[in-house]
Amino acid sequence: MRRFGSAFGHLPTALVASLLLALPAHAHPTSSELAGKFARGEYLTAAADAETAAGADDLAFAARALLAHCMTGNSEPDVALVDRAARDAEAALKEEPGHEEAQLQLAIALSLKSRDMDAIAAWTAGYGERGKKLAEEVLRSDPRNFYAHGFLAVWNIEVERRGGSMGSWMMGASLDDARRHYDAARQLAPDDVGIHWQYARALAALDLGRYRGEVKAALERAGMASVSDHVEQVMQDRARQLLNAMGGDQDAAQNLARAML
Repeated sequence: MRRFGSAFGHLPTALVASLLLALPAHAHPTSSELAGKFARGEYLTAAADAETAAGADDLAFAARALLAHCMTGNSEPDVALVDRAARDAEAALKEEPGHEEAQLQLAIALSLKSRDMDAIAAWTAGYGERGKKLAEEVLRSDPRNFYAHGFLAVWNIEVERRGGSMGSWMMGASLDDARRHYDAARQLAPDDVGIHWQYARALAALDLGRYRGEVKAALERAGMASVSDHVEQVMQDRARQLLNAMGGDQDAAQNLARAML
């Protein structure tokens, strides 16, 4: 079993790469049952069961499941569920500081919380900056964590799109860093659908015309990747949908990338 699974979600105004919905780092007596529920898309049930167990791994898993529910649907993420996921991740970190999955799930939740804020409000709240620091902390302890690399790849692109050159300068973001993190993630996990889908989606939302070649290549990789659960299948389906849309009107395809969950 892989240490980490994947999830996704396009958040037009959030600094997020939601491909980090991980399996518990340590085995739990109910982990197979919970993983099965997650694989079938029974996210809310899996989250509730994990919260009952209340260990650090369980709480991080619960955050993962709640965020997967928010980001695999076709409606706006439920604010209450996002807040609940953040609380679960914070509780896991209180119990076990440095818990990698909890750090990554909290980074996603904070990004989702900034979704409806303007750039200045999000900056003042510190959500984007803290999300970046959480992912960087994971890489300091585990340089081969490709989900943290994937998060930072998309984080850099979203800062560029949302904040422009000034925002990128203020937050230390760049497309060069985005490419560096994506290349690292791709080398570590070439068959992970979420790595390719999230990078392609973010880059298409930024400027599809300018980055069409890169977007197309990443979408094709996502389309050929192996999938093993509900969330990965949804990501692959949406990658193929965006790739097909690129065969038509480019403005419409870029708008699709910005609107997709």
